[in-house]
Amino acid sequence: MAQTWDAIVIGGGHNGLVSAAYLARAGMRTLVLERRHVLGGAAVTEEIVPGFRFSVASYVVSLLRPEIIRDLQLPRHGLEILPLDGTFTPLDGDYLWRTNDHAQTVRELRRWSATDAEAYEEYGLLMVEMARFIKPILSMVPVDTIRPDPRDLVPLGGLARTFSTLPRRQQSAFIQLMTMSAADFLDQWFETDPLKATMAASGIIGTFLGVRSPGTAYVLLHHYMGEIDGAFRAWGIPRGGTGGVSESIASAARSLGAEIRTEAPVARISVRDGRATGVVLESGEEISANVVLSSVDAHQTFLRLLEPDTLEPDFQEEVRRYRFRGSSGKVNLALDGLPDFTCLPGSGEHLRGAMSFSPGIDYMEQAYVDAKEGRFSRRPYIDVIIPTLVDPSMAPPGRHVMSCFVQYAPYELADGDWDEQREAFGDAVVDTIVERAPNLRDLIVGRQVLTPLDIERTFALTEGNIFQGELSLEQLFFNRPVPGHARFRTPIRDLWLCGSAVHPGGGIMGAPGRIAALQVLRSRRPAA
Repeated sequence: MAQTWDAIVIGGGHNGLVSAAYLARAGMRTLVLERRHVLGGAAVTEEIVPGFRFSVASYVVSLLRPEIIRDLQLPRHGLEILPLDGTFTPLDGDYLWRTNDHAQTVRELRRWSATDAEAYEEYGLLMVEMARFIKPILSMVPVDTIRPDPRDLVPLGGLARTFSTLPRRQQSAFIQLMTMSAADFLDQWFETDPLKATMAASGIIGTFLGVRSPGTAYVLLHHYMGEIDGAFRAWGIPRGGTGGVSESIASAARSLGAEIRTEAPVARISVRDGRATGVVLESGEEISANVVLSSVDAHQTFLRLLEPDTLEPDFQEEVRRYRFRGSSGKVNLALDGLPDFTCLPGSGEHLRGAMSFSPGIDYMEQAYVDAKEGRFSRRPYIDVIIPTLVDPSMAPPGRHVMSCFVQYAPYELADGDWDEQREAFGDAVVDTIVERAPNLRDLIVGRQVLTPLDIERTFALTEGNIFQGELSLEQLFFNRPVPGHARFRTPIRDLWLCGSAVHPGGGIMGAPGRIAALQVLRSRRPAA
């Protein structure tokens, strides 16, 4: 007889692997099914150009929850996060360079504005306090607003009590972060345009919104909650690329008894009498399970993997209303040397951190205007890192890989299609960097251009949205992904969501996978 698993996890991205590890740790016989030949989902390392290994999609880590690192003992399984030192913003004839050395950054800001140098420290302290206040919500199970249980309100009550004890200025700042645009929020603190633009960039990552759009201040806070070794707003590069994160989690899951299969695409979730009973692979193989967890997004789970008449029409409409609006692209470059910026020549320490092409608020907003009109941004916002300066193993000796995260690249183009415009998009990204580092073009020995359509095709992310759905305020907490179904459960008994489509959202965080697994385990305990 065919084996029946206690749990099947669809998708071997980092969230799916986290769920599998926690379930296996609790003694459940768990199987992970990954459609691609490599694990990690969007947190994956691949050799695209011979000898050059890239973090193909996700490229930095900060949001990975410390409790997951601790519970799964990930350093023992190879996880090592190398610090990313600061952000360098190249300009015409000048630059802005913030580093992890606070005193050095204050001196740099004083060169631009004494007022901003003073405000920077106060702003940083405030954002740390905001991150500490909101951090507990990352581990909460959202309240069911349709069928509320008073017991589920207890954590929110604690959060409300904490809010009531905050100084009035912090209360006001929190409300502003929930409602304002990133640009307007930062305008209250700073006057230096490149500083505001570079900081505001954190508010638009993975959203089809501009820096002046209300709601982007929250996205800024979402990214500020990242921490490494207890330091908020610290970012790092995993040794071996972001695939190193996924492989460490996979190693932990295997050590706990989970089985992981690659090249095993799921065609359908099996449902009988309103209950998930397993999956059918594209090969035709049927696998039974007591519980099925899906780490793929809500559209993929509900509208592709289930038979059309499985769900109520109203629920399907809610799923269709869930907004993705992919807006990001990625350009990965294999280089024969290092870029030389005209504003700060040479291969100095400024190349070891992030390089942000965000010279001003108007520049950033114009990039968004291009996207609203159905065009990729001709002069986009680009976040660049050269991980080989921190981890030389990613390329042959003396050579480098350059990772370029790009906004904006709208999934829906007004004219033509992405297969026609892919290379033109890649050229626009390279041209924008060459304006500040003229030698770059001659260094390129290979490149990979990922449009939102490529991201959708490769990683099964609907519309290429890197967060499995926008992190807009109406799609957070108890509304993510559908009101009344934000507690990781679905309308199908024993079918759960465990990816970024559910609370608390996207990034290499692992929290959705962990909370979903804990909820599954809780649901299977005998009633007291």
